[in-house]
Amino acid sequence: MSKTGTARTGTVDAAVRLYGSDAFANMRRAGRLAAEALDMLVPYVRPGVSTEKLDKLAYQFAMDHKAYPAPLYYRGYPKSICTSINHVVCHGIPNSKPLRDGDILNIDVTLIVDGWHGDTSRMYTVGAVRRKAERLIDVTYEALLRGIAAVKPGGTTGDIGTAIETYARGERCSVVEDFCGHGLGQVFHDRPNILHYRINTAGEDAGAGVVLAPGMIFTIEPMINLGKAFVKILPDGWTAVTRDRELSAQFEHTVGVTRDGCEIFTHSPKGWNKPPYPVV
Repeated sequence: MSKTGTARTGTVDAAVRLYGSDAFANMRRAGRLAAEALDMLVPYVRPGVSTEKLDKLAYQFAMDHKAYPAPLYYRGYPKSICTSINHVVCHGIPNSKPLRDGDILNIDVTLIVDGWHGDTSRMYTVGAVRRKAERLIDVTYEALLRGIAAVKPGGTTGDIGTAIETYARGERCSVVEDFCGHGLGQVFHDRPNILHYRINTAGEDAGAGVVLAPGMIFTIEPMINLGKAFVKILPDGWTAVTRDRELSAQFEHTVGVTRDGCEIFTHSPKGWNKPPYPVV
């Protein structure tokens, strides 16, 4: 029920794929490997290392594990991972520029394992970062967890966005509306779209959106800004940045809806789901 007691407005989307136990097993393998790739990169994220170096490490990791990096050549994207630094919101392209002390970095990895996609991203800190950057990372991770906690059969995609936006706004941060989570499985980007903000901006009905059902698989990947939510795309056609150049952060998990909630496929096997990570 909504705050006003009116009926929920969620709709069933017959085009959304519902997967069985075999698919969930395949997604566990793909999700775990993608999470292991992010774990592998932890000791390399330090001042002086280029994001191009991180990209090469991720590519070699995929090859060594008989997987393939889904972003590589996807719609013309030139690299194996996305590396988004400081005010870059998402889809940052790895390059030769070295990381600097104080940077914050999102690394987004999607690996194809036997035809199934494991998609996840995580924040990293480079050296000593400012307190406001640490706080943004903490808020963004908590926003992700609150979105995941809203996933259950009979709920809606709108519940996810409402949980995320309500928390982020309460922490005086903004939610990027230009990008969203997405269905996943044997297709990289599928239905449903997972918005990270309240669908009804009047705030009267948190239950708008697609009704969640067991067997759905999708990503939740909120992008949270310290400043305003507005973004722009750079001339490379990929890199999205905050218009006010304030910091942005993002975390992403792939989840599957179960009978009583959801399963996260992309937990870090080492427990390194958010910084600070151990020195290794």
